[in-house]
Amino acid sequence: MPDRPDTNSTIQMRRLGGRLPVDILLRPDAEARAAMADRLGLIGLRKLRFEGRLVPEDRRDWRLEARLGATVVQPCVVTLAPVTTRIDTDVIRHYRAEMPPLPESEEIEMPEDDTQEPLPETLNLTRVLEEALALALPLYPRAEGAELGETVVAPPGAAPLTEEATRPFAGLAALKKKLDG
Repeated sequence: MPDRPDTNSTIQMRRLGGRLPVDILLRPDAEARAAMADRLGLIGLRKLRFEGRLVPEDRRDWRLEARLGATVVQPCVVTLAPVTTRIDTDVIRHYRAEMPPLPESEEIEMPEDDTQEPLPETLNLTRVLEEALALALPLYPRAEGAELGETVVAPPGAAPLTEEATRPFAGLAALKKKLDG
């Protein structure tokens, strides 16, 4: 199936006529991917694709059903070595005409259904893509074989307190070993 041309990244919601579904396809170019990678703290961002459709719901509402695919490169949380991850996730948003706009304050309470948003005058699909990608990123990417080491510190003359010794049953295990031997 040949690829169709990319969708304009902004859609004037009030100008969508006929209440027909609107197909969406975004494939940001290298420059746009690099800028997005920089904003998200990524080392690299490849094979970025956002495809789906806007479907009318009720009289004035819309539902966005899309698939986000991306290959991201992040720094390992242990070694800072590059970690490559493939992300393929569904993105669902419901744009409601009767929903009041969200407050502009720094802190707001998240609604129970976080897929619902007020119907915007202009829908910026690049922002939707970037938000969905940010939510799908691994929180703690780890390179293969990377492990956190254990730091043992003690004042001079004192026995160091290790993680093993602080475990609740470490004393019982040592006592069992002593009794068995």
